[in-house]
Amino acid sequence: MTKIFDDPTGFADAAIDGLVAAHRNRLERVDGGVVRASEMKPNQVAVVIGGGSGHYPAFAGLVGPGLAAGSACGNLFASPSAGQIYRVAKAASTGGGVLLSYGNYAGDVLHFGQAQERLNAEGIETRTVVVTDDIASAPPERKHERRGIAGDLTVFKIAGAASEEGTDLDETVRLAEKANERTRSLGVAFDGCTLPGAEAPLFHVPEQSMSLGLGIHGEPGISDHALPTSSELAQLLVSQLLADRPAEAGNRVVPIVNGLGTVKYEELFVLYGHVERLLLAEGLQVVEPECGELVTSLDMSGASLTLFWVDEELERLWSAPADTPAFRRGNVTTAARRNFEVSDTEELVREVATDASAQLGQHAASLLETTRDIIVRHEAELGDLDAIAGDGDHGIGMRRGIEAALTAAKDAAGTSSVRDVLAAAGEAWSEKAGGTSGALWGAGITAFGASLGNREQYSPAELADAVEAFSQAVITLGKTDLGDKTMVDALHPYTAAIREGLDAGQPVGQVLDHGAEIAMAAAAATANLRPKKGRARPLSEKSLGHQDPGAYSFALIVAGLAAQHASSTLA
Repeated sequence: MTKIFDDPTGFADAAIDGLVAAHRNRLERVDGGVVRASEMKPNQVAVVIGGGSGHYPAFAGLVGPGLAAGSACGNLFASPSAGQIYRVAKAASTGGGVLLSYGNYAGDVLHFGQAQERLNAEGIETRTVVVTDDIASAPPERKHERRGIAGDLTVFKIAGAASEEGTDLDETVRLAEKANERTRSLGVAFDGCTLPGAEAPLFHVPEQSMSLGLGIHGEPGISDHALPTSSELAQLLVSQLLADRPAEAGNRVVPIVNGLGTVKYEELFVLYGHVERLLLAEGLQVVEPECGELVTSLDMSGASLTLFWVDEELERLWSAPADTPAFRRGNVTTAARRNFEVSDTEELVREVATDASAQLGQHAASLLETTRDIIVRHEAELGDLDAIAGDGDHGIGMRRGIEAALTAAKDAAGTSSVRDVLAAAGEAWSEKAGGTSGALWGAGITAFGASLGNREQYSPAELADAVEAFSQAVITLGKTDLGDKTMVDALHPYTAAIREGLDAGQPVGQVLDHGAEIAMAAAAATANLRPKKGRARPLSEKSLGHQDPGAYSFALIVAGLAAQHASSTLA
């Protein structure tokens, strides 16, 4: 259990600040993460990695010459926001383009994708390579759906070494994709991890058992097994990875034994010894192995094995020098320190609000305050529900998002239009919450406000349009459908109920009450669904019988808003 902290909500930022203080010659703190402190070559490709905190050395510990140019750092187990990624990439860029690389998780895909669009729109050519090494998370025929775990390291290292050699963006992307195609990982857990401030781990593994196929965000494994001996564990991991070896693999392989938090080095060395003997017995040649803590999960008790199949060019890049806080190899020539002048230059331009829109903006801020109270009351419940088949951070993330949104809305309300109030709130929610829900709620709130606009007067028809705009933004960004076991399963029928009721001329309060009932029933019905999106997808059996946290939190919010409904310009 993590014990050294002041405020649990500030743990991730405090850890990053301390890391930079301990490595001032290697790292520079920027808004959103860290970048390498030493100069890069002009027009060098900037490899920007990132993800949630809680995984050190990933991701900030892998920034430096020969590896990443920068890392966007989200909160604990939550993806960084699009704004954080954008600012880190801007700071790291030297004119040769940006390669974004990260593990294949829904929140990361959403936020890195938004940042990529923004960077490309500004003329900074940006590409993406998503890491998909975890064989437990999808079968070979759907390997593009696999999540990224300790295999992150091989992709980041190959891309970083290629960039250091001076390859252009196309070639750096090719090599990173090749590394990903040749990387396979599988992990086990002996017990779950505990978020700072939490009273218990996200999950427990039964005594004398292990959980196979765990995630690195505190997700439990796919299945539980009797606790094996070290040689039996090595045999299990090696055999399953060899059965999934890439078609183009030769006989040269890099084994990486990775500790997830509390399995320490002597135990890892015992496991590695068995792994190497098994690989040699298969006639394979072992190349530049790694054994230690490389991609962790706070204090999780567990380990993983990665096999990286190299050819001549990949082996050269894997063996190339690197100098980062957590990964050092060979000799790197010390470069001069860079000068940093980076800021998010985009400023919100607010229009003169009509009286009706300004009044509605104030009402929107009050509704966000009600939303904050709802989320705070249910934060622990949402976290517990999320921990069944996910990482347990849904309540924490929702609270971070709504508190930031409420602060931004209050700052804007009074003289700003409802569009500008909700634009500020949506941006703040996405920025501070991170994760999938942060991106979706941020986009939805912004779309809701944009639909309301800055009008001279409002009617119930505008409310129906705004709800539909919220729904469409969430569905489009999340690429989700009914039955995927997401927020959409409650949002879609709620939207239909609002439109139907308001079009029929029913009073707004009555429509909101009915819509909330529909949403709550739809959220409850997700207990019968298997998830098809997000971190819960590989744990679909464990998810059965439990409603989706995103659908449930949405239903709680609209039910609370209906109960608090008071007269407004829409009533």
